[in-house]
Amino acid sequence: MQLLNLPCSSSTITTTKLSVSLFGVVVLLLPFVSLTTCCTEQEESSLIGFLDGLLPGRNGSLSMSWVKGTDCCRWEGINCSSDGTVTDVSLASKGLQGRISPLLGNLTGLLQLNLSHNLLDGSLPMELLFSRSIRVLDVSFNRLDGSLPELQSSSDGFPLQVLNISSNLFTGQFSSKQWEAMKNIVALNASNNTFTGQIPSSICINAPSFAILDLCYNQFSGSISPGLGNCTRLREFKAGFNNFSGALPEELFSATALEHLSLPSNDLQGVLDGSHIVKLVRLTVLNLGSTGLSGNIPDSIGQLSTLEELRLDNNNMSGELPSALDFSINNFTGTIPESIYSCSNLIALRLAYNKFHGQLSSRMGNLKSLSFFSISDNHFTNITNALQILRSCKNLTSLLIGTNFKGEAIPQDETVDGFENLRVLTIDSCGSVGQIPPWISKLKKLEVLDLSNNMLTGGIPFWISDLPVLFYLDISNNSLTGDIPASLMNMPMLQSGKNAAQLDTKFLELPVYWTPSRQYRLLNAFPNALNLGNNSFTGVIPPEIGQLKMLDGFNVSFNRLSGEIPEQICNLTNLQVLDLSNNQLTGELPAALTNMHFLSKFNVSNNELEGPVPTGRQFDTFLNTSYSGNPKLCGTMLIYKCDSVPTHASSMKRGNKKAIIALALGVFFGGIVILFLLGRFLMHIRRTSSVHQNKGSSNGDIEATSLSSVSEHLHRMIKGSILVMVPQGKGESNNLKFKDILKATNNFDQQNIIGCGGNGLVYKAELPNGSMLAIKKLNGEMCLMEREFTAEVDALSMAQHENLVPLWGYCIQGNSRLLIYSYMENGSLDDWLHNRDNGRPLLDWPTRLQIAQGASRGLSYIHNVCKPHIVHRDIKSSNILLDREFRACVADFGLARLILPYDTHVTTELIGTLGYIPPEYSQSWVATLRGDIYSFGVVLLELLTGKRPVQVLSKSKELVQWVREMRSQRKDAEVLDPALRETGYEEQMLKVLDVACKCISYNPCMRPSIQEVVSCLDSVDSADLQLQM
Repeated sequence: MQLLNLPCSSSTITTTKLSVSLFGVVVLLLPFVSLTTCCTEQEESSLIGFLDGLLPGRNGSLSMSWVKGTDCCRWEGINCSSDGTVTDVSLASKGLQGRISPLLGNLTGLLQLNLSHNLLDGSLPMELLFSRSIRVLDVSFNRLDGSLPELQSSSDGFPLQVLNISSNLFTGQFSSKQWEAMKNIVALNASNNTFTGQIPSSICINAPSFAILDLCYNQFSGSISPGLGNCTRLREFKAGFNNFSGALPEELFSATALEHLSLPSNDLQGVLDGSHIVKLVRLTVLNLGSTGLSGNIPDSIGQLSTLEELRLDNNNMSGELPSALDFSINNFTGTIPESIYSCSNLIALRLAYNKFHGQLSSRMGNLKSLSFFSISDNHFTNITNALQILRSCKNLTSLLIGTNFKGEAIPQDETVDGFENLRVLTIDSCGSVGQIPPWISKLKKLEVLDLSNNMLTGGIPFWISDLPVLFYLDISNNSLTGDIPASLMNMPMLQSGKNAAQLDTKFLELPVYWTPSRQYRLLNAFPNALNLGNNSFTGVIPPEIGQLKMLDGFNVSFNRLSGEIPEQICNLTNLQVLDLSNNQLTGELPAALTNMHFLSKFNVSNNELEGPVPTGRQFDTFLNTSYSGNPKLCGTMLIYKCDSVPTHASSMKRGNKKAIIALALGVFFGGIVILFLLGRFLMHIRRTSSVHQNKGSSNGDIEATSLSSVSEHLHRMIKGSILVMVPQGKGESNNLKFKDILKATNNFDQQNIIGCGGNGLVYKAELPNGSMLAIKKLNGEMCLMEREFTAEVDALSMAQHENLVPLWGYCIQGNSRLLIYSYMENGSLDDWLHNRDNGRPLLDWPTRLQIAQGASRGLSYIHNVCKPHIVHRDIKSSNILLDREFRACVADFGLARLILPYDTHVTTELIGTLGYIPPEYSQSWVATLRGDIYSFGVVLLELLTGKRPVQVLSKSKELVQWVREMRSQRKDAEVLDPALRETGYEEQMLKVLDVACKCISYNPCMRPSIQEVVSCLDSVDSADLQLQM
């Protein structure tokens, strides 16, 4: 269990947590519920007294089960021990409003009391704080006020071990008398209140087992108590955003069990003593940012082998800097400070995504050790001068200078040298003119080359294939011309995996940000790709393309290529992205494309292709738009079905030959068919005559049963299918048969498709009684086997919540797997925000807030309540569906559990969607709960801004980056959807913006839990909101 603190105000408050799991009290807190004994009359009276203290109509649903004369062990939120004693009262997030009755203190066997995340006000009764039985007391996220009660010290002390009073309105000081009575306290979270005064010096003398102390966001003052050094078991001490002053006491560093020390935004003075800090050998987090410290950063910090996070920003520290500096993604302006050039030991320097301008200084050459240099996305000028200066940095291995030097020519002088050690070179998005510079041919260690989004002309030079370790080439969005040279298909790294063993696998000095939310720390994590799109290349796709067996992505879209798609392209069995769209390609699509099992993106639109489109595997999931603009293509998912389109010869050369062969075969087989039918007719006459003679029956006609191939197929489907409606399903649909699904979907007709994705298609099914269902048809070849699939779906069917799309059943038919869901009348949130093309009205703020609150509750359910807990992996606006009343329901939860883990196509799709993917997923493909929180934060930003996470076919910044930049400029209000401004809800929207920005924190550990998000969204005052659709 975790007791966590997430402020809901518009201030920039970080999430804090108080983990009860650190203590050995859990066994005491989980008593068994008795089914045979009842609680006492006194316990019943005390609970009813608490209920009576709540405001009428503000007691959640307690009045429904808390009925006098019934067994209170069966009441909502009450647990009892085997002898009928009430031991646990858990009423978190019930919407309770009113005062806490001191009568709860009469529950003499109560071990745990949880009243968090409600609207309770008034004071905290002394009877609870100084109870003789309560071990865990959680009243966080309420509106309790006043000071904490005091009590004369007790010789025995009180049993309270865990106290969470965070996020309330408490005031006053911490009295030493209070803590003298709490001798057993282990964890205290008092953050986000208005406490004043100092920390009692005797706090750990009285409570030697103290392990967690969180005092963040209060108004404590004075010096930090030296008495904390007596806390020999203290693991976490957080006291940031207070008014502490003075130096860090030497005694504090005697608390050698400390793992997390966080004191940001205080008024401390002095230096960080290296001989002291080195004592904290278990430290994982040290945050002393904005504290006023001075002096050097002690070298001894390097001895803290467990340290994971170090924050010393915004101080007065001086001396030598570390060997790597990263100032990226800020709003720094001006030129590069001259002082940086004195850092002769600097190995890595990143200034990307800022507003620096001017030219590089000649003093840059002083950085002889520099290996990694990135100034991408600034306003630097004079690329010729920059390259002349940087050639002095002989150790450079990564040079990223794109989105600068607007409209300048890249130097073509072959004498440019000094970059022989480069592994990464990006000069993209500069609008540069000229040709692909010939001096790049000298870079024999180059692995990644990006010259995209410029105005380069000429052809692809022959020497590109002579770069022995190049595996990533992006020259898209230029004005290059000529044929695609066959020599390009000789790139060694793309031909064989054995060649990849030559690559240097060590970590980069700093991650390479491909976008602010997508980064690579290892070069071999980059995809093997050729991106030649959006140029003016002519000729054919070289058949030698089949040699590049290691290729992951191939893009030649928006060129002038002609001829047929070479069959050899089907040899690229590792290919994940194939984009041949917007060319002049002819002929048929090779049938062997279906052998490219990892293909997840495919586009051949706007060509002159003809014939049938491939079917099976992932080709059944690609959108129709992948084939649009080819009127001679046919297939089940296209307008033209192959049996209704006249056969077109792929070329005049083949036409006559095919016609002759067809005529000859027609005559030959036609004769055989005539002879066969004649024989059958004679046998029929003979058999009929025999029947008449032997039976003398007047029913001499033989009853003929003729099934078409379609009806035979459907018969086999019905006969071989397994359909199960889960017990949680409702209504007449419990009697659903597979033949009913076939009829309701018109045999899975294309016209019934209402959704599609990497894992299958969704069909609308209208039952005879008028009710509607949604049928998701998964690609069976990528699903678990029947027994495992059944077990997983049975487990998922137990997830029943009003904010989840209900799963009614499933069907196994051959290789196909069907999931049967409720139909959501109002489609997806994505449709309402970004595709309002059917006269849909604009979603007002009250409706958007309602959707955010509902979706968060659904996500909270799958994270915390249902068994097994589920990581969604693909939270996005198109997976939030809306019913008739605009209630939000989370869709596609648990789909990852139904897919084979080694299926790259689906796994890649399910791990997330572009724009919603957490930055840490670029390092590991392991999905986490905190990853879901990031994705949900992006959805909140969509609701607030009305913008897509990624603007299609636009160079605009991603939504997350744009919001961060606007917030850093204090332009919060300008982030909001213009259609929602000046509507009177701005304050509420800014509160939700605060929550969203905490969700999208780069550090997963700084993101709130979903319970905290639910609480914050629910706390936004929505009592007066009306649905104004």
